[in-house]
Amino acid sequence: MAISLNHTIVPARDKRASAGFLAGILGLAVGEQVGPFIPVRVGELTTLDFADVDFATRGVSEISPHHYAFAVGETEFDEIFGRIMDAGLDFYAEPHEPKRHGEINTWRGGRAVYFDDPDGHIMEVLTATSS
Repeated sequence: MAISLNHTIVPARDKRASAGFLAGILGLAVGEQVGPFIPVRVGELTTLDFADVDFATRGVSEISPHHYAFAVGETEFDEIFGRIMDAGLDFYAEPHEPKRHGEINTWRGGRAVYFDDPDGHIMEVLTATSS
């Protein structure tokens, strides 16, 4: 059997709100709660399982930002970027300094954009041709 990522846990201050935020921007559905998790299915096999920070971090109250990258097609990128703009989110072209706020990245032959979720996680949306 080939190896594939089934799920990963995303620590959140409010798991339902954070799952809804990302699902709304990406144009995905929020799944029904399963145990302590609120899942957002990404692709056919993978879910991001949002969990309250105290559960996800085993009692540590601070959230350490993670980076999540989503490869999409050109049409999906345009739709997602439109939702980022409509939401008035701060977006940027690089995850490191200088971040180049208000720009998208085009230097890898595709397009990429970064934005933060409510818990400070760095979200990236990139077209399939960029890396």
